[in-house]
Amino acid sequence: MNILQINASARSEGANSTRVANTIVDRLKAANQCAKVTLRDLAVTPHPMLDEAALGALFTPADQRTPEQAARAALDDALIAEIQAHDTIVLGVPMYNFGVSVQLKNWIDAIARVGVTFQYTETGPEGLLKGKKVYIALARGGLYRGTDKDAQVPYLKNVLGFLGMTDLQFIYAEGLAMGPEAAEKGFAQAEADLEAAFA
Repeated sequence: MNILQINASARSEGANSTRVANTIVDRLKAANQCAKVTLRDLAVTPHPMLDEAALGALFTPADQRTPEQAARAALDDALIAEIQAHDTIVLGVPMYNFGVSVQLKNWIDAIARVGVTFQYTETGPEGLLKGKKVYIALARGGLYRGTDKDAQVPYLKNVLGFLGMTDLQFIYAEGLAMGPEAAEKGFAQAEADLEAAFA
């Protein structure tokens, strides 16, 4: 088992989503003694946003890129190669203003590349990142699970599924900003979700 852990909080330390992601990885390692883990913390090493310069680099044939364009494209290439090389993905996903963090969005924009991680066919789009198990550690200040205010889960199902990753397991830690008792209950719910996932 090759595990890729993506911490997508804006905080490099003390992030609740990272705490839950770490718990998932610990459980996976306990169940698979030979598991290898690669950690990418997007707060420590943020990926650049998809801007005009990045688009210019990505839409220029590789043999025609300037050195600056080649360097920018190489940053995305590295993330694509990284996710291709791992069979198990653990995403630490905080909720910011009902959506995902800009750190996670930049990562998704980097790994979504036509002809590499997805392709268009006569029968519609096809994701090319198949055969991966994805655990998604959700950390929220309030209670949004199963409500119409949860925009994260539908988005992640759509975008990850579009890339071929359809085996998704969501682990919820909610109510974390609603006081100590609620936070304790939220982390306990995450543990219960994890127990159910490994049952």
